[in-house]
Amino acid sequence: MEVKIKKLYEDSILPTKAHATDAGYDLYAHSKSYDDDGNVVYGSGIAMEIPQGYVGLVFPRSSNAKKDLILSNSVGVIDSGYRGEILLKFKPSSVIEKPDLAYIPESIAKYEIGERIGQIIIIPYPDIEFVEVDELSDSERGIGGYGSSGK
Repeated sequence: MEVKIKKLYEDSILPTKAHATDAGYDLYAHSKSYDDDGNVVYGSGIAMEIPQGYVGLVFPRSSNAKKDLILSNSVGVIDSGYRGEILLKFKPSSVIEKPDLAYIPESIAKYEIGERIGQIIIIPYPDIEFVEVDELSDSERGIGGYGSSGK
């Protein structure tokens, strides 16, 4: 599958993957800033044209466990119609008093420019038609929710 990609800056790094069998393509930090909600905002320096019928899902990398950051929206969704820069926003994972939400202490382990900050996986999605019904079929699980399996 071909995905058109645009470097927004001459020194932007295109997504890469370490192994041919990897599902995710690594995204690199091109810029770092802070927003008013207490997030560290990393710009990837790239924009993509994801084909219609596909979505880009942005996840933290497994090495994120070495940082004191959590991807603030858990999984980023890059729709096929979006043409802007791919951004990743992280919140500190430790509890911090917030006298100023834009303040993130330097002691928080953060990514540096040029480091791999996340990964994108591009997958197809089905065209869904929701059908309202009065009843749903029975199942073994039924309405059992969180913790209902006892494990």
